[in-house]
Amino acid sequence: QGRLVESGGGSVQAGGSLTLSCTASEYTRTNVNACVSWFRQAPGKEREGVAAISTLAGTTSYGGNVGGRFTISQDKVLGTVSLQMDSLKSDDAAKYYCAASRGWCGQSWSAASKYNDWGQGTQVTVSS
Repeated sequence: QGRLVESGGGSVQAGGSLTLSCTASEYTRTNVNACVSWFRQAPGKEREGVAAISTLAGTTSYGGNVGGRFTISQDKVLGTVSLQMDSLKSDDAAKYYCAASRGWCGQSWSAASKYNDWGQGTQVTVSS
């Protein structure tokens, strides 16, 4: 636990782009089967799953709210999992967290209880 570190948050205008990065080298090593996901939580709202990647197969899943605007990817050399966010909306403003667990993501990837390793989060602000 405590091995995930997020970076890349900041302020952006609506319609703009940001890329978040999560240092997750333990989970992106060759032959390691893990699920690394991005969650977000806005004030007064529940934490919601944004995107996930199964690091062994590279398969991805996305929450309905991101509608093809976000892309999750991994870099096994750098040991990172990134979230490219395009066409940002005010509703995307939140604190974004990286989470990881061993095993496939599966259909339960968006359940926060699945993960036993969490980063501290990085803030994303979207101005209209």
